[in-house]
Amino acid sequence: MKMKKMLYAGLLSTVAISLVACGGGGTGGKEETASSKESGGKEELADKQVFNVNVQQEMPTADPSLSTDVISSVALNNVYEGIYRLGKDQKPEPAGATEKAEVSEDGLVYKIKLREDAKWSDGKPVTAKDYVYGWQRTVDPATASEYAYLTEPVKNGADIVAGKKDKAELGVKAVSDYELEVTLERATPYFDYLLAFSTYLPQRQDIVEKYGKKYTTTSENAVYNGPFVLADFDGPGSDTTWTYKKNPEYWDSKTVKLDQVNVSVVKEASTSLNLYEDGKVDDIILSGELAQQKGDDPEFVTEKRAGTRYMEMNQEPKDSPFRNEDFRKAISYAIDRDALVNNILADGSMEAHGLVPAGISKNPKTEKDFLDDAGSKLKYDNKKAKEHWKKAKKDLGKDKFEIEILASDTDSTKKIIEYLQGSLEEELPGLKVKLAPVPFSVRLDRSNKGDFSMVFGGWIADYADPSSFIDLFESQNSYNRGKYSNKEFDEKVKSASTTNANDPEKRWADLVEAEKIIMDDAGVIPVIQDAEAHLRSDKIKGVVSHPAGSQFDYKWAYKVK
Repeated sequence: MKMKKMLYAGLLSTVAISLVACGGGGTGGKEETASSKESGGKEELADKQVFNVNVQQEMPTADPSLSTDVISSVALNNVYEGIYRLGKDQKPEPAGATEKAEVSEDGLVYKIKLREDAKWSDGKPVTAKDYVYGWQRTVDPATASEYAYLTEPVKNGADIVAGKKDKAELGVKAVSDYELEVTLERATPYFDYLLAFSTYLPQRQDIVEKYGKKYTTTSENAVYNGPFVLADFDGPGSDTTWTYKKNPEYWDSKTVKLDQVNVSVVKEASTSLNLYEDGKVDDIILSGELAQQKGDDPEFVTEKRAGTRYMEMNQEPKDSPFRNEDFRKAISYAIDRDALVNNILADGSMEAHGLVPAGISKNPKTEKDFLDDAGSKLKYDNKKAKEHWKKAKKDLGKDKFEIEILASDTDSTKKIIEYLQGSLEEELPGLKVKLAPVPFSVRLDRSNKGDFSMVFGGWIADYADPSSFIDLFESQNSYNRGKYSNKEFDEKVKSASTTNANDPEKRWADLVEAEKIIMDDAGVIPVIQDAEAHLRSDKIKGVVSHPAGSQFDYKWAYKVK
């Protein structure tokens, strides 16, 4: 799953930190650095610095240019490093750069000094040309990067993605081995945050060319410049175990305490819990009854996410019933989101009231939450559901319909779609709902190909800004898999990113109007605002959780006795 832009620097830190604090565990409250603890003599580092983590999905790719999902973004964030890295306070801080960029008065030119002590895992230096190559590879249409649109703030980025210009014309150049100059298409207040995101990572041309189509398909077919290196990864979308090993070549390796992070794919929460209780794993995800049962456990952690899980409806086929607005609205009104999050999930997730999640951003003038300004208030209303359903059946000239919900096959997701199946069939007479739970990589592939009737997926913001969600449903966006199209919506999205890009209040108004339009159309059906319930051993300290962007950073994590 995954994202797009972010909020202006002055607002992001406040919003992101508040989301973390709400999480009650990731970085909030009990995190301390190893050095502060050791200096006080209160705890000792464990002799074996190994962290064992269970995740619910296979990793679809380890390629920085192709990553779009949560699992691979966590991997990339820990085994690579860009110009900036999001710190514990959710702000971008110099990483591959020695200091913050020097920005021209008009906000268009960034001059960046790179670390001369930064190295790849094979000992070769990380240089400016690695950034130039990595960015050009991502924006090159031949790479088919779904995240190439994130380069559009860079000069000529949009034209290169559209095939109108050559990748060599992208506004980034190596002034010297350790000096990078970036020219933007227009002033972009959130560009610092993009420089901390995986789309902007450096890549080695010689390594990409050496392995060709096999580049990153195994952990050996790549080099890394982050706190860890990827190991034991045998194939995207299929391998169920991999490892992050401490990178001795990393410029800040002295900060990294963990020697190894072992990742295992375990889709059943009950199986994960058994492994946790047997001491074989340090961090697991819970949902439903297990989350309810363990809610009072001192090692229970709720990780709030700047994310919304929603259903997209395929409106492309000419005979698709989802082209009918009443059909879509009937489905939305038939869902009791409150019952779903409280009785089925019980993991800290909240009912979604709009496409943009609550708490992600505030009005630059009034400080009101985006959701309040947009007036989004999705709710269960069986009377309205039946009214719209009756109109839809009359307009479409049919009494019976069959749809399929495509979704990932994790334990919690299967429970969600089973609940949706029961609710929709009960509230909407004549509707038959089939379920298609499949592996994550298969769900992504089918979604991208438009091979679905409805798909239950979602989005976690790359950056804490409403555009991260709203831009997804612009008519030509590759993530608009249901092919929702509204001319007025598209105009508001374009205005926010061009005409009013540097006017916070007008840009905010554009985004608010866009949210109202897509919610009034029921162009997408938000279901829940994301959170994850974890059991995390109290011996594990310093895991940094980012509500937006890559979810977890293990650079500062460590294990105590």
